[in-house]
Amino acid sequence: MKTLELLARLCAVLAGLLLIAVALVICVSVAGRNTTGWTIAGDYELTGVVAGAAIALFMPWGQFRRANIIVDFFTSTLQPTTNERLDRVGAALLAVGLGVCAWRAGVGGWHSWSSGSRTMMLGFPEWAVYAVIAPSLVLTAMIALVQAFTGLREELP
Repeated sequence: MKTLELLARLCAVLAGLLLIAVALVICVSVAGRNTTGWTIAGDYELTGVVAGAAIALFMPWGQFRRANIIVDFFTSTLQPTTNERLDRVGAALLAVGLGVCAWRAGVGGWHSWSSGSRTMMLGFPEWAVYAVIAPSLVLTAMIALVQAFTGLREELP
């Protein structure tokens, strides 16, 4: 689990750096637009591309910290062991769902790469976004799978 934690932390740091970079680009673009009339072409497109990659990069850390939404309205009166079993089942289902999403993101990235698909304004290769999203989903699925088999009640660092 230590290796998964390190990878999840690295993904979260990369996501934060990407969001800082895109925030700076937006600030420069808006300031230029309002002062000199100059703007960065494709800033909106760049924001969408980076935000999608950043969301996927934050997911492993969120799963590692068990920060996903848990609705315990119906289970709050159950025994702790029953809740633990339900949490493990939920983690296993999440692992399966994210595994399917990772597979489809990989297929989409492959098709994007083979067709040479690019964004409209900047001509940014779309496969690069898939190349970030798919491994992040795989890592999140792996963390959820480990949590499904080892439990989720251990103390967090």
